[in-house]
Amino acid sequence: MRRLSLSRAFTLIEPGPVVWVTTHDPPHDNVMTISWTMVVDFKPVFAITTGPWNHSYVALRKQRECVIAIPTVDLLDRVVGVGTCSGTDTNKFEKFGLTRLPGRRVRAPLIAECLANIECKVIDIVRKHSIVVLEGVAAHLNAARKERRMIHAVGDGTFIVDGRRLDRKRQMASKLPAGL
Repeated sequence: MRRLSLSRAFTLIEPGPVVWVTTHDPPHDNVMTISWTMVVDFKPVFAITTGPWNHSYVALRKQRECVIAIPTVDLLDRVVGVGTCSGTDTNKFEKFGLTRLPGRRVRAPLIAECLANIECKVIDIVRKHSIVVLEGVAAHLNAARKERRMIHAVGDGTFIVDGRRLDRKRQMASKLPAGL
């Protein structure tokens, strides 16, 4: 094996799909790209990594709600574009042609172009590690979307796309929580 710089070790463990997180801080909506996400619990509880360096962080702290929108590979250029500009001076919904849809339980908008949207409430902010913990309160799947492959950030400007699904449900059936 060849030596890998410890500062690059994070590129070996990819946490989950790249998502958009939408917020609403009256009167403005914003969307940011987040590449560090994880499932914390099956209730469902999620975590994202963000902090004061992101314009949306203020809305997350103040409004305590958001939407996790899950884009697919056909949206990759828009995902990168959203992630490389700031909501302080850019209306990202207009600039990147994203369609807002109303949520059922939160004021942050869903994104129509996405495969799925999860409405969330902020239940904790772990400032030491820049982690925002979210509880899912409603979920929406866009069954009409033909493209379903999600994007995964390696962390160095490259991405991996989901491949084919391998079904092992029968082997794992006794290990899964009820309802999955």
